[in-house]
Amino acid sequence: MPEFILEARQIACYRDERTLFSCLNFHLHSGQILLIEGVNGAGKTSLLRILTGLRQPDEGELFWNDESIQDLAAAFYRDVAYIGHNNGLKDTLTAQENLQYAQALAVPTLSIDEALQQVQLNGYQNTPVRYLSAGQRRRLALARLLCTHKTLWILDEPYTSLDKSSIQMVEQLIAAHVKQGRMVVMTSHHETHLPAPLVQKIELRR
Repeated sequence: MPEFILEARQIACYRDERTLFSCLNFHLHSGQILLIEGVNGAGKTSLLRILTGLRQPDEGELFWNDESIQDLAAAFYRDVAYIGHNNGLKDTLTAQENLQYAQALAVPTLSIDEALQQVQLNGYQNTPVRYLSAGQRRRLALARLLCTHKTLWILDEPYTSLDKSSIQMVEQLIAAHVKQGRMVVMTSHHETHLPAPLVQKIELRR
């Protein structure tokens, strides 16, 4: 597994003439987790959107293995999986069809049945998403991470709508991902129990 480095240099983000954050720097290496903390409105989701290319930084630049992400464009985003507040699922499709769609747009890894089993949705392959509970939808969104090959997971509040056992399951998936030499950037309002040596923390302040 090659070494990957995600770097932010002097990143700034403004909203309605207000500074959410500025002069933000970090280095994230393969096998590490970046946990972004802060109160509501501090800019956590905005930072994730910058990392996914959904928003450009107002100042500064991002680098992937010392190359500007702006220059790399698609070559970088092929390595990125993003789960935001919305799960990115199609309600009219079944659980299996949603994962088939995800695999068609990426490099498949686990089979769909294996991915569903890992997120405790075995037996729901043919269930339309509109019939799933909020927690089941969240777990199905996370199953997309397992059945496609992505180096960098970007997760906005991944524990939303999950019970205690499901949160533990997600933390195990995150730990396994980084132990394979990959990386995770995430936000969370919940107390986390991730492997401490692997975690960097950034706190954004209003």
